[in-house]
Amino acid sequence: MDINRDTAYAVLMDMERNHSYSNLALNHFIEKKQPDEPGFVRELVYGVTENRILLDYYLSALIPSGLRRVKKPDLTLLRMGLYQILFLNSVPPYAAVSETVNLARKFCRGREGFINGVLRNFQRKAESGQLPALPDREEHQAEYLSVKYSAARWLTELWLASFGLQKTEQLLQASNGRPVLSLRVNCSRISREELQNLLAEEGFDCEPGALSERILLLKGKGSGILESRLYREGLFSVQDQASAAAADLLHPSSKDLVIDVCAAPGGKTLAMAEAMKGNGEVVAFDIYEHKLKLIQQQAERLGMNNIRTFCQDGRQVCERFRGKADCVLADVPCSGLGVLRRKPEIKLKNADEMDFAELIRRQAEILHTASQYVKPGGTLVYSTCTVNPAENEMQIRRFLKMHPDFIQEAEKQLLPDRESDGFYMCRLRKKHQCAEECSGSE
Repeated sequence: MDINRDTAYAVLMDMERNHSYSNLALNHFIEKKQPDEPGFVRELVYGVTENRILLDYYLSALIPSGLRRVKKPDLTLLRMGLYQILFLNSVPPYAAVSETVNLARKFCRGREGFINGVLRNFQRKAESGQLPALPDREEHQAEYLSVKYSAARWLTELWLASFGLQKTEQLLQASNGRPVLSLRVNCSRISREELQNLLAEEGFDCEPGALSERILLLKGKGSGILESRLYREGLFSVQDQASAAAADLLHPSSKDLVIDVCAAPGGKTLAMAEAMKGNGEVVAFDIYEHKLKLIQQQAERLGMNNIRTFCQDGRQVCERFRGKADCVLADVPCSGLGVLRRKPEIKLKNADEMDFAELIRRQAEILHTASQYVKPGGTLVYSTCTVNPAENEMQIRRFLKMHPDFIQEAEKQLLPDRESDGFYMCRLRKKHQCAEECSGSE
């Protein structure tokens, strides 16, 4: 039995049955089963997940009775086999079929003949160029894009309405890619150039990131980098450069009081503390105590003693900090449409599961609460890891109408590409007004 495919199957079934997040399920089962090729496991899990609609489209054409009557274990193995035949050049088609059938003997006893027949039929059609045609690109744009890039129909319609055909296809292509490993340099301890040289001595080839002056992008494999001496000594952390750019946009000084109202998992909290050279004070709010403990553990590794954590709901004002902060970051919960390559299961959800109305309402509440901490002349940065105008630009327009004591200074919508996630960020400044006037705007 191939332990790598066995592990990938366990992850995919956990996602099916328990709606687990792909990254968390992968980490859990890789640690539990100890496969000898964890990179292959991740490739197989992410590949099947991000191409699931396309795989099911082909399977529907191969199975006359359709997919409704196919049990989840059978369907999961069929998807795994098809993905390997279609996309993994490193796996010969015969091996993809035989290894999948071996798994079927363990997990789908009595159904291995059916699975073998479907996969071999698909292999023959693929080799002879007889795969079913995709929906017509011109007449059914949303459906064509949905099938080709395995994105829910509501997502292709949303992006087509917001960005047009060309940019939508670019977004979908980028969302099916693999992110490079992005390292945030602990600039309070070492320069980017110095760390790049030290990493090179350890065998890790990096290049500077373009979105943040403290980011290095790993050019090759990063296996073992988090076990390196340089990581243990707190010289760097893993953080996407778009996320680091959002923390950079706040630009706190070493004397500031900074509040991060939705801090976990803590990347931006720690980035701001480092930018302040360990001085000033960074207050991190989150509703989960165990996540705050993880932030403190990372702060100790990085040598940051200027962080205080509070278990606090981002929608409720902590009165002790009202009107006291020089800088406030509201990195709010969002739909995550900018990080689909990290969490491809998001693009498979239906529109009801996303519940955009409730999400947008919660974002507005957090943004309003965050604004109450900003002192006159202070700055507020609103950010999300999504590409959705309703959660981003439109959210800011609504806020400014309701809060005339704030002005917009800078705004960026970063689209996902090979080197960074999709991210939105906007910096606002509170006007110099008397406290009574500011409180009257509530």
